[in-house]
Amino acid sequence: MVFADPGEALARAEKVLGGSPPPLHASVAHQVIGIWQRDFGDLRLALTHLRRARDWAARADSAEREADVLGTLGVALVHAGRTRQGLDALGRGIERGTGHTRARVLYRRAYAWWVLGHHKEALEDVRRAITVLRQADDVIWTARALTLRATVHLALGAVKQANADFTAAEALWDTTGQEHDKADAVESRGLAAFRSGDVPAALRLFDEAEERYAGLGTPTFMLDIRRCEVLMAAGLPSEALAGADAALRALDGIGGQSTRKAELLLAAARAARLADDPQTAIARAALAVRLFAGQRRTWWETHARLVLLEARHAAGRGSGRLVAEAATVAGRLAALGAPAAPEASLLAGRIALDLGRTADAERHLAAAARSRHGGPPLARLTGWAAQALRAQAAGSARGVLEACRRGLDVLDDHRMTLGASELRARATAQGAELAALAQRASLVSGGPRRLLVWSERWRATALSTPPARPPADPALLRGMTAYREIAARAEEARMDGRAVPALEREQRRLEREIRSRTLHVRGTAAGGRGRFDVGGRFDVGGRFDVGGRFDVGRLLRGLGDSGDGLLVELAVLDGRVQVLLCGRGRVRRFEAGRLAEAEAEAEHVQAGLRRLAHPGARARLPVVEAAGRRLEELLLGPAAAHLGTGPLVVVPPGRLHRVPWALLPSLRDRVLSVSPSASGWLRARETAPPPGDRQVLVRGPGLATGGAEVLELAGRYGGARVLEEDDARVERVLEELDGAELAHIAAHGEFRADGPLFSSLRMADGPLIVHDFERLDRSPYRIILSCCDTARFASVGADELLGLVTALLPLGTAGVVACSAPVNDAAVVPLMLALHKGLDAGLSLAEALRDARASLPDDAVHRATGWAFSAFGAA
Repeated sequence: MVFADPGEALARAEKVLGGSPPPLHASVAHQVIGIWQRDFGDLRLALTHLRRARDWAARADSAEREADVLGTLGVALVHAGRTRQGLDALGRGIERGTGHTRARVLYRRAYAWWVLGHHKEALEDVRRAITVLRQADDVIWTARALTLRATVHLALGAVKQANADFTAAEALWDTTGQEHDKADAVESRGLAAFRSGDVPAALRLFDEAEERYAGLGTPTFMLDIRRCEVLMAAGLPSEALAGADAALRALDGIGGQSTRKAELLLAAARAARLADDPQTAIARAALAVRLFAGQRRTWWETHARLVLLEARHAAGRGSGRLVAEAATVAGRLAALGAPAAPEASLLAGRIALDLGRTADAERHLAAAARSRHGGPPLARLTGWAAQALRAQAAGSARGVLEACRRGLDVLDDHRMTLGASELRARATAQGAELAALAQRASLVSGGPRRLLVWSERWRATALSTPPARPPADPALLRGMTAYREIAARAEEARMDGRAVPALEREQRRLEREIRSRTLHVRGTAAGGRGRFDVGGRFDVGGRFDVGGRFDVGRLLRGLGDSGDGLLVELAVLDGRVQVLLCGRGRVRRFEAGRLAEAEAEAEHVQAGLRRLAHPGARARLPVVEAAGRRLEELLLGPAAAHLGTGPLVVVPPGRLHRVPWALLPSLRDRVLSVSPSASGWLRARETAPPPGDRQVLVRGPGLATGGAEVLELAGRYGGARVLEEDDARVERVLEELDGAELAHIAAHGEFRADGPLFSSLRMADGPLIVHDFERLDRSPYRIILSCCDTARFASVGADELLGLVTALLPLGTAGVVACSAPVNDAAVVPLMLALHKGLDAGLSLAEALRDARASLPDDAVHRATGWAFSAFGAA
């Protein structure tokens, strides 16, 4: 019962001991309490009860009872870090027991071997146990043994064998009432899904397992460890680190298993390393190494040493000793049959290259490169990274590019299994090194054109297809409706000056629930079906070739068709901005300033624009204009003199998303648009408008001007759908926006740096968030967002952006006007009216915005307002 209904089992055991039980019954009761404390409570209390259970079994003169208790005690001692004592107890239990009881103790020793990382021994013991348990028709223990064997297979990378055992175990569990074991089976299937490369399924199954555990009131430390691993693979290391640290605090709070503490420390160290926090990684990994060593867990200790070495290397501690240590770890991992062995070889090769020891580097990299032809996606990615570094060391630019291409193809396939746009964007971080290697090699071997191709290969790839979503997820819709109501109530209370901690807690809980459900959505394979066609036809059956080669000729022809247009793509190599000027039949390269300096200057500009949004700050105008001149020098350098006067498209890296491009002197009075990628601009340019000529005007609540431009635009567009007051509710707004030719939304905007997909526009019934836009079949062909901060993004992954604008571009929107800074509400009205006047005359968004800026009064507030708005896309 302790794994069917843990709380009830504990209560009954305590009730038995409250009477005067015979020795046999007392032994059973103490063993149940010991199991409960071992797995769900205080390990020290567990050992006390299990020793009493052993003593009562001896008094009962029952060898079988004593053998069974010794098995449980042995596992508890191993979890406490007393490995030798634990194995001795398990060995005595096997000697004392016979038949069925002996098989159960063999299963427990197999489990202990797995905890210790002795997989060969674990497989042998569990194989022997399964044979006897099946003969005895013991369904529960056979299912446990099959689940354990599957888990050991997974540790050795044998996914096919693991899936077979998980399937057999699940069929057995369905015939029992063992609720905790059933939850464990769901968790194990999640682990198998992850090992098979299906991250969304893993997250979904882990969430299901967590719900089952919560219903039983049991802790989830093993689940926490596994979820950390999946979050890291999904590009969410900061969340994985926070989760591991929270679990560590909870484990310490109940005096839990020493073995679990070591495993959580290892998970936290891995997450910290991936989150670019090497000092935290070093601290966590060093403590994990000490604990694993004391527990005699060689498998785990070796993995922890690998993370420790990786963190030291990330902290800049390269040395010959570090190469030798990494090589030793690689050898140990290979001997243990661990799939992580190539990572250690790659690390040894990488450090050797940094030290100029090319012969050593080649040996280690060659070993790592062997993993490129098999195994899960991230293992193959490791192999291709090693192959690229080998080619770089050999001076073969062609070899570097081929290895990078193959590696990024692997990552593309993995990324496209992820349905959520956030996961797709963050997963690109895994390919950042390959992309950088390819850019360097292309500059050496192929000049500006090849550099452009490789800059495009890994830029804004998350925007190449719409996020996948279930056709209708009732639970998700309910969660979003509840979120909207709570958020609206919280905002209303804050406006009244009231603290609302309870509402804010519930809002955060609903955000976690919504995000969790969106992360469960599985994507399609690369080249799968999307929601509209890259050739411009809106077609549910449209196809995307996300891994296809970027066609420079097609870009140059498109720019020529735009009337002597130019496109400026900014690449970053070794911290310096490379300007790729495309147009007039060629691609030219110029070197500009350092990216870090440009980022700092962009932040100064943002601060200046915020001040200029208020009357009386005219004295700041020269300061902001001077910052614009410095930005131009840093970002365009000598290329600024070659821009001409025609239309210009700027393609910045993700880290420069906050630059108000119209402030730069060379760009100030020209037709200017911004795009996350050159291929994205081509897609937008070739996207045809929807049938009909439907306009939608939305006026949200609480605007300082009352949304004055919407009232005037309603008269200009006679047949426009106008949504205001109670009509401006989220579901109604989405219904009207779907498939519109033009939409204008005047509403308060909020950018959420902590959760960019919860950035919102305030409607009558609460926030309209990015996740809402992703429910559209097709977003408006042109959309104008006249509120503050709607063009702000979070830069994630290799070079990806998450925010309101980037949610619209993959869904059929060809052009957006949005704002990257707080602006003066009153000054926005004449800008928007002038913008629509240009659209009425047949101009594009970029042309209309240029003319609208020129029509504004020449004062600081209006000039700052004009600079803060940008046109995105090509419509």
